[in-house]
Amino acid sequence: MRLGEKQVLTVVKKVDFGVYLGTDEERVLLPKKQVPEGIEPGDPVEVFLYKDSSDRMIATTHEPKITLGGLAVLDVADVGRIGAFLDWGLEKDLLLPYKEQTVKVEKGDRCLVSLYIDKSGRLCATMKISQMLRTDSPYQKDDTVHGTVYGVSREYGVFVAVDNKYSARIPQKDVYGKMYPGQEIEARVAGVKADGKLDLSLRRRIPEQMDADAERIMERIEKNGGELGFTDKADPDRIREEFGMSKAAFKRAVGRLLKEGRIKIDNKKGKILHS
Repeated sequence: MRLGEKQVLTVVKKVDFGVYLGTDEERVLLPKKQVPEGIEPGDPVEVFLYKDSSDRMIATTHEPKITLGGLAVLDVADVGRIGAFLDWGLEKDLLLPYKEQTVKVEKGDRCLVSLYIDKSGRLCATMKISQMLRTDSPYQKDDTVHGTVYGVSREYGVFVAVDNKYSARIPQKDVYGKMYPGQEIEARVAGVKADGKLDLSLRRRIPEQMDADAERIMERIEKNGGELGFTDKADPDRIREEFGMSKAAFKRAVGRLLKEGRIKIDNKKGKILHS
């Protein structure tokens, strides 16, 4: 009998409170409310095995949102003294111990986790999943991908599980705005490393991104009554804070708008003006 996995077991005995599955030597209870109608000894039943609140192995016909060694994004149902409790589709919530959290989670958060068996033989969740991610993705440069953030580092950037199974990272220099574990993102593949890991960018290819950036700048100018209080000579940090883009991207977009005659620059006042 394999804890944390779906498997087909045989009914060996019917009792008032359910049926026992397995063999005469090793058996597990399937509670009465989950017993399929008309079931008899000798019949096969597909179940998932976990432990109840009394730490006893028990079977369920309910579908868990995650199985042993798998990865899934789960909702934090509650937080207690020993960790957080995740909704994984079964009656008893799944424990995410504090020591297995890469960042502290709160009720209502979502997090990408894997399921493992701890030293005491219980099923638990962990947010430390980097070694479980694959490096054989089918994606190439400039493909659009979807993934879940599972780690944030000020030094290395944002770590992402593409399709919740492939290893990827947004380098720190390309991170704009606040990002957090459990966040679902759409990104562009900026490159594929020799080891198969993906480098991602939240920005599109330069020609398309330039169009989008230019429109963003125009919207801000119009909203501000026809002017922007700084030019492309502004400090990179200010540009990043105001628009979530690099100084180089800002200059490209401003250049596009100047060429189209939609703006003009007043260098004396340090402003960009609507033409």
